[in-house]
Parts: sequence; C-alpha cells; structure tokens
Amino acid sequence: MPSLSSRFEHFPEYVLARIPQRKHELLQKGVDVIDLGAGDADLAPPPKAVARLKEAVDIPAMNRYGFGLGLVQFREAASAFMAKRFGVSFDPIKEIVPLIGSKEGISHLAFAYLQRGLVGIIPEPGYNSYVGGTLLADGEPYKYALRPRTNFLVELDEIPEDVLKRARILYLNYPNNPTAAIAPQEYLEKVVRQCRERDILLVYDNAYSEMAYDGYVPPSIFEIDGARDVAIEFHSLSKTYNMTGWRCGFAVARPEVAGALAKVKSFVDTGQFMAVQAAGVAAMESHADFVPGNVAKFKERRDAAVKAFRAAGFECEPPQATMYLWIPLPDGVPSALFAERLMEDEGVIVLPGSGFGAGGEGFFRISFITTPERIAEAAVRAGRVLASLAAAVA
Repeated sequence: MPSLSSRFEHFPEYVLARIPQRKHELLQKGVDVIDLGAGDADLAPPPKAVARLKEAVDIPAMNRYGFGLGLVQFREAASAFMAKRFGVSFDPIKEIVPLIGSKEGISHLAFAYLQRGLVGIIPEPGYNSYVGGTLLADGEPYKYALRPRTNFLVELDEIPEDVLKRARILYLNYPNNPTAAIAPQEYLEKVVRQCRERDILLVYDNAYSEMAYDGYVPPSIFEIDGARDVAIEFHSLSKTYNMTGWRCGFAVARPEVAGALAKVKSFVDTGQFMAVQAAGVAAMESHADFVPGNVAKFKERRDAAVKAFRAAGFECEPPQATMYLWIPLPDGVPSALFAERLMEDEGVIVLPGSGFGAGGEGFFRISFITTPERIAEAAVRAGRVLASLAAAVA
C-alpha cells in the first residue's frame, strides 16, 4: 500500500465523525439516547419544497447533468432572496454560484486562492471546512482562538504582521457556529476595511442569517460599504429550511470571485441534482410563510435549553441567533472528558469544545434539535455528570 500524503496526515479529526456509530451502538443496547450533537433538527422542510421535488423527479430534463449553470431559476431565486432580504443586487448568472451545500463551496474556494506559503486565517472553534479547504489547497492555517474576552470576534489587529502579509483568506461566520456570537456592524465595517487594505478575501459564512431571535436581524456582509471589493458570502438552505440532507446552497460574489469558485467546481463536480435545485426555489419562495414559524419553534427550544441548563448548574445566556448554546465548563473539567462521560454514562450527545479545535477548550455545544422536553431531560443528566466531575477536581 502507498503511504498517505503529508497533507492527509495533518488533517484533524472531525468532531462528528465517530458519533453516529457510537450512537447506533448505544441504541442497540437499549440506551435512551438524547442527541444534541449535530445541527440537524428533527423538523420538516417546507411542504412546497417537498412537493416541488416530487414533481421535478418526473421531468426527464431534471435528471440530467446540471453542470455549473444548474437550474437558472435557482440562480434567480437566490438573487431575489439577496435583494429582498438584504437590499443588495447580484446578477444571477455572473454573481451567483449554486452549491452542493455551502460546505463544499467553502472548502473548494481555497483551491483558487491558497498555495504553499500563503495563509488562511481560521476562527477556532470553527467549521471544519475552513481548515479542511486550507490544508487541501496546501495553504497554511493560522488559527485565531475565539474567546469571551473579544466577544468571540476575530481581531485582525492581534494577528502577527508576518502572518497578515501572507494571508489571502479570512474566514468569518456570524452568527457563529459553535459560539452563537453575533458581529456588530462597526466590527464588520472594520474588518471589511482591513481586508481591503491588505488585499485579503473575506469569506463570509452566513448559514444562520435567518435563524435569529428577540428582534435581531443578521446582516449580509454586502450591506457593508466596500464589501463587494473583497468578499464572498455563502448561504445554505440547510438550517433555514430544515434541509440539511438535501445539500443545497449558493455563494454570492463579484464576477471575478464567483467565476474562480465556479472554475474550481468544474473540475470536481457536475452540479447539484436539478430536482433539488427546483425544490430549493420552492423553499426560498416559501420564506415568508415558513421561516417565522420555524424560527419560533427554535426560540421555544432555546428558551427551554437556557432554563434547563441553568437549573442544572451551568452558566449560559440566551443567544440572539443560531441553534446552539456554547456552555462553559468549570476549570479543570476537560470538554472531551465531559462529553465522553455524558454520552457513555447518561446517553446524551453533545460536542466538546476541543473537538472544534484547541481554541474551543473549556466549553461544550448543544443543538436545539429535539423537543423542549427532551432538551430539559438532557440538561438534568448533564448536571449529574458535571457534579461528578467537578467533585473529582475539587
């Protein structure tokens, strides 16, 4: 057998890679498993999207290659969403890129901009496609730890000058996974200005733009003056429409940047199944009817989670966006040990902060992916494990 590449050897373990198998084993043993791990809610997609998919698969043309162009109506729907939701205009053909989920687009983009000696600035904890794309493109990841002292914001002023000189990509994700942090407008204005000054591509992962509470309305990076010069924004139907398994998203950018991503994709895929794109059109057309009620369900779960985990001895504040709580652990309680004990002893699956990178140590993440009652039960079990571990390190 040939040896593995040095690039492959540097891949970190993906926090969710082994959990499905272990969950299956626990269920086989009869354990009452409560899964708060992946951001994969137990809620249904928009009925109109399901109906459109059923119709589309019976159309022969929908079953052929989509190639890079894909379904033009999907591009038009994405462009209309950007205009109506954020007040920004993008050409559906030249400035929209249909994706097989935003994850693949984020990963593939690095091939167009990074190479050996160049840097991708990566928030840690963060989504694995940021570091994955950087490593696959032979770039150098510079990991910036997201911590409470900066309100979980990436501060470029704290990054060494020699790193900034070699940086070609900055990955940002607000509302943020896993911390649920949001970015104030003045922060985004500063980052856009800094990226323009240093000629850094700002990769803005906006997967949670529609999942916000208490009157907060997440912006597009393109609402910031000057962002068109330096940014590309990624959107996903996964969280907004409960369509995680459908793998449907899009990127938005000026023609030069959109074209670079599209060219890379022409070598690695032949487009998303066009019937899924047709369903994506129906989902986006359902936004006004579907999203408010769906977000209300997540808010109910958020409120139940905050109440229950506080009662169980944890510190947490209600986030203004996303489907997550990022909960601190007491000093001396490793996040991986806590998550392992919670899964093995109590049948509750959460994600340890360290699984998102060293910058996430000291926290764990829960997702609002099941009912308020089950979340409350999970919190009681988590409290028992916390008490046991805290006593051991006291």
